[in-house]
Amino acid sequence: MKMFLSALLGGLLLAGSVVAQETKPPVRFAIVGLAHDHAMGFIPRLAGRTDVQLVGIVETNADLIARYSRRFRLAPGLFYPSLEDLFARTNIQAVATFTSVYDHEAVVETCAAHGVDVMMEKPLATNMKQARAIAAAAKQSGIRVFVNYETTWYAGNRAAYKMVHEEHQIGDVVKMVFHDGHNGPKEIGCSTNFLAWLTDPVLNGGGAINDFGCYGADIATWFMDGQRPVSVFASASHIKPAIYPKVEDDATIVLTYPQAQVILQPSWNWPFNRKDMEIYGQTGTVMVPRNDLLRVHTAFIPDEKEVVPPAITGPGADPLSFFAAVVRRDIEPTGLSSLDVNVTVVEILEAAHRSVETGRRVDF
Repeated sequence: MKMFLSALLGGLLLAGSVVAQETKPPVRFAIVGLAHDHAMGFIPRLAGRTDVQLVGIVETNADLIARYSRRFRLAPGLFYPSLEDLFARTNIQAVATFTSVYDHEAVVETCAAHGVDVMMEKPLATNMKQARAIAAAAKQSGIRVFVNYETTWYAGNRAAYKMVHEEHQIGDVVKMVFHDGHNGPKEIGCSTNFLAWLTDPVLNGGGAINDFGCYGADIATWFMDGQRPVSVFASASHIKPAIYPKVEDDATIVLTYPQAQVILQPSWNWPFNRKDMEIYGQTGTVMVPRNDLLRVHTAFIPDEKEVVPPAITGPGADPLSFFAAVVRRDIEPTGLSSLDVNVTVVEILEAAHRSVETGRRVDF
């Protein structure tokens, strides 16, 4: 009888816990800016979610408001002309930012004054001056600032990290190579609003280096436990100056660490979309040709073997689950999305531009 009552009580407690979890109020948030085409993929993710609630969109561009309203059937009352107007009329806990990279600083500083967390699309900032200002605002206010990368949610990348960093299946890493990009933002059909700032050296901080170099810099810094490289050397090309006259469309960036080398190859000239990486250790290799596939060759696997990584579960499974968990303070934004890692990413990108301009290696 006692066992039965104990089991019953345990079941009731568990059920109560589940109910409490399910009935948590949604995180009320706003979208700031629609000039980044990634908003087109973000908004549809909101359908059917109970952990987040979109209560406002800050945008003044009439074309963008009309286009997004038609496509996603957004009510006119959802739009606000400024962040301050939004704060005056709503009670939000966080914002998801889809502005130009240059505008990230202003968004964070305004949100910091109101104690509101910020998630932004990669990269964190256009330069180190902005990155330091963002970090200072976050520290002073206590808000969470974190960066969303598509590659953060790749099961292959998580599995590779576990194999290399936690299980030490290939020994110490000696080289990593990242290929990121596509055949060009205009060529793949990015909107004119997106292209206007993405191809501007001030509003984006550069071209392909900033657009796609940040992916490899982010993952490499994660693998290196946040360590900064000791030097950066880069070369860049204007392969399509008629299309991208103001910014580079191709680059090779070499990061040197005390015991390893990282090569970033961001480009708007790949013949197809790619975000893949190669990891070389002292005793083996891990290749991640796709987000859902690994090719592993270790001392224990004499012939290269294909491995299908397990699906990511929990709050780290997708950007919205992660967003809600961070804002609720259930988790901290560590690793790939963290502010510290992404300040280092901006430092690497800025050094790459300086190396291109001078033709010399930049020592940290």
